[in-house]
Parts: sequence; C-alpha cells; structure tokens
Amino acid sequence: MTLVPVLVFLALLILIGLYAKKDLNKAENFKKEYFIANRSLGGIVLAMTLVATYGSVSSFISGPGVAWNLGLGWVVFAAPQIITGFLLLGLIGKRLAIIGRKIEAYTIIDVIHYRYANKSLTLLLSIVLLIFFTAMVVGQFIGGAQIFTAITGLDYKLGLLIFASVTVIYTSSGFKAVVLTDTLCAFLMITGMITLGYVIIKDGGGLSNIMEVIRHTNVGEDGISANLKVTANGALPYSLLFSAWLLVGFYTVALPQSAVRALSYKSTSDLHMAMFVATVVCGALMIGMTLLGVLSRGVILELPENGTDAVIPVLIATHMHPILAGITIIGPLAATMSTVSSLLISASSAVVSDIYSQLHDKKEDKKDKFSASSKFVTIFITSFIGFIAILLAMYPQDIVVWVNLFAFGGLESAFLWPLVLGLFWKKMNAGGALLGIIFGLGIYTLCMATGFKFMAFHNIVIGTVCGLIFSIIGSYIFPDTAKERLKIFFPHRI
Repeated sequence: MTLVPVLVFLALLILIGLYAKKDLNKAENFKKEYFIANRSLGGIVLAMTLVATYGSVSSFISGPGVAWNLGLGWVVFAAPQIITGFLLLGLIGKRLAIIGRKIEAYTIIDVIHYRYANKSLTLLLSIVLLIFFTAMVVGQFIGGAQIFTAITGLDYKLGLLIFASVTVIYTSSGFKAVVLTDTLCAFLMITGMITLGYVIIKDGGGLSNIMEVIRHTNVGEDGISANLKVTANGALPYSLLFSAWLLVGFYTVALPQSAVRALSYKSTSDLHMAMFVATVVCGALMIGMTLLGVLSRGVILELPENGTDAVIPVLIATHMHPILAGITIIGPLAATMSTVSSLLISASSAVVSDIYSQLHDKKEDKKDKFSASSKFVTIFITSFIGFIAILLAMYPQDIVVWVNLFAFGGLESAFLWPLVLGLFWKKMNAGGALLGIIFGLGIYTLCMATGFKFMAFHNIVIGTVCGLIFSIIGSYIFPDTAKERLKIFFPHRI
C-alpha cells in the first residue's frame, strides 16, 4: 500500500515530462527552450524551482537526523538557508537576467565566458561543474534509494532503478519539465513535512511531553540538556555556526544550478514575487524539517542501528499507516529528484553548450538554432550522465560519498568570485579568475582531504578567502584581454 502514492507520483512526473516534450519539439530555438524554458518562468514557478533545487535528500533525512542528535543548535546552523532565494534573486538575479538577454546566455558559464573571453577558464569551470555535479547526483541517488528501500521494503537496486530512471527520463525533456516537476515537488515536500509533523506531535504525546523528554536528554554537568543549547555543549562551536552563514547562506548565490534560474524568469514583477515566496517556503521547509528532527527525540528514543540518517525513515516506517507513509516518503523523494534534475540539466549544459562548443570551436549565431545532430547530442548527454550516475549508485563507494560532501563547497569555491566579482568589479579579469579558482578550489580541496581545520571554521572559509585574495592579485598582475566587453556589464562606468 505504501507504493501506491509513490507510483502515482512517479507517473505524474512522466506525464509532465511528456507535456514539456511537446513544447520542446515545437520550439523555434531548441537551446533556449531546453536550457532556460524560453525565459518564461512566472514568479511562483521560479520560487518553487529554486526551493526544490536547493532542498535535497539531506534536507529531509540527514539534517533532521543530526538535529535529533544535537538538538536546537542544529536549527541555528540551518537558519541561514532562509535567505538563499531572496539573496540570489535580489543580489544578482536582475543583473544576470539583463546581461543574459543582451548576450543570449543560456547558462552561467555562458555569462562567465562572455565576461572573460577565455577558453581555458570556460573549460576549467565546465569540467569542475561536470565532476562535482555527477558526484552530487550519485550521492542523491544513493540517499534516495536508501529511503525508498527503508520505507517500501523493495530491493535497493530495484528502488534505485525505478525512481532514478523516472528522473532521468523527464529531465531529458528539458528545463521546462524540470521547473514544472520542481514546482510539484516543492508542494509535495511541504505536504510531507506537515504529515511528518502531525505524526511526531501525536505519537510524542504533544509538544509539552516532547520538550520534557528533550529536557532530560544529554544532560550536562550544569543540569541543562545539550539539545537545548546553541553550541550543543561544544559540538557546534560559534566559528562553525558562523561558517554556516557562508556555506549554506551567502555563498549559495554562486551555485550554478540555482543561479541559472535568474536567466529564466519572465519579468521584474515575477522576480519580486519569487523573492518573497522563495523566502517563506524555503524558511518553512529548511527550518521546519530541522525542527521536526529535534522534536522526533520524543518519538525515537534510541539511536537506530544505521545511525542518525535512519531516524526519519524509521519514524515513517514504524509510526505511520502504510498509505500515509507512502504520501510522506514522497517528500524526501521529491527533494532528491528535484535536486537531481537540476544538476543533470546543468551538467548536460556544461558538456553541450560549453565543452562541446569550445572543443569544436563553433560560434553559434544569434538565433542559435541547433542542428538535428546537436539536439540529439543534448538529449543524449543528459540521459548518459544520468545513467552513469545510476550505475555508480548501484555500488556505492566511500570515496563517492566523500566527494559528495565537499562538492557543495567546491562549487562555491570555484564559481563564487568569477561570477560575483565579474558582475560587480570591472577590474576583475580572466587571469584573476583562473588564479582564484586554482588556489581557492585547490586549497579548499587540500584542507578537506587532509582534515585540516582553522579554529573549527568550515574549510569553505579558507577556500573562499584564498580565492578572493588570489583573484584580486591575478587581476592586477595579468592584463585584461576582454576590455571591450565590459560595456555590457558596466554600461555606466566605462
């Protein structure tokens, strides 16, 4: 019975993909329709696709599991996520949209390539994006399949094939299919959170009883529960909490899978509506799910055998009616699938629009009408990357999980300064961008690999500070080879 709501959900996603496929086949500009839905997104859809892209399997499983263990301090850690949609759209959204229309950009790397006119930089960022995105897709598939298996009882590989294949199929219909399914997924994520909250409060005996249980959990020498402290008795030092405002807050403006949404909306009024809606929905989901993780302490009293990641799946499997469990599991599955579809469409754009075009040295015309072979390559690459990720997820390796953990910060280390400084500082040039990426991403990766820590800060702080320093140094010591293009980015300063 648990499978019934899930199968209905998956069938609905395929139908949305088929609907979007019709528009794709009729599109005059295939590339524009495939990668940014012909810049036609309204405010609600823009907001929901941002939220669904940002929310992942960790938002429903890993995050609440950690909150079960550490308490309210993890809610403080998660709080910066509230600003992500507002910050992205408010800080760079309109500027990216205006520039994107002027230069006919369909991807974030298109914008960066036009700004710096450097093939090496474009290829480097495309390769970084492809590697990290593929790793993140594998991680999402692994997490989603584990949830699917835990709740439905199906074999891991069968569950993976079912939901992962559906994701790849509808994503191959292009960006419109991705954003429409993202919108549906965002609503279902909210539904899943509400049903989960209802069960936690009911089975926990009400909020008062749950808080009483938490008050007597992990009690320290001072007689106060660590789960009620901001720092969780030192497990969450203030330096790490500060890092969260960078890692999952301010620096998220540079994530290419989110930033590309700024190239796809229809009007300024849609942008303003999306800023408001995304802030409300993202805050409700990210903070709401983390808080539910804290409250689940009143229902799941002992740590499950498989660790904190099993807290929410165990709660759903043991405290819900099968039909309600099926409805609730759609939440984390929707979060997984919406993130994966956004990563896949961006990864395919890196191959087709950036690497493929650069290696073939093809200069598309203004209308950018793809040939039939190019259309085939685009859809094939999307499907190919997806199925490679499915194969890797069939046999999960520790190294894949490790790569997935640092990929989020790695993308920020690579894209933050080329994008933000490129948009707002006219002295920034290709030499500075390359130097910043090499040292910023390189040092971040080295610190993550060796386990080096500075005052308990997350290594994203070290990576981005080094990236900023070397971006500035490089911009002053290397000549600017694309000065004639600055008038597009800084029309009133040239």
